[in-house]
Amino acid sequence: MKYILLMNAPRSGFETYRAWPPEAVQAHFAALKSINQGLCESNEFVATSGLAWPEQAKVVRAGKDGEPVTDGVFPESKEFLAGYWIVDVESPERAGQIAARISAAPGPGGVVLNMPIEVRQVMSGPPEEFS
Repeated sequence: MKYILLMNAPRSGFETYRAWPPEAVQAHFAALKSINQGLCESNEFVATSGLAWPEQAKVVRAGKDGEPVTDGVFPESKEFLAGYWIVDVESPERAGQIAARISAAPGPGGVVLNMPIEVRQVMSGPPEEFS
């Protein structure tokens, strides 16, 4: 079963992340790299990526005649999607274990960030009631 693990960061987290000491940033990414390496070794890794800073985000909707209408940044948002992992695991419990490891990545001073990680199964098609 494939799951997407969504790392949601509070707005304050994004604002303070840029102020982290370089060694804290390095330790954080080293922990995530170690998780990714373990997932590759266990053949559970599918993909991962961090996302651009929130001020670069835009929301696009179809406007008149299907032309894109772009709204700007939404500073009132309390949380932003920081990145994601897609894993292929045997059970929802295993996806939860991986999400907990990601959540425990260190921040400044080695303190566990405890970031919320949303776990959602990746569907292979529409639910049966819509087929």
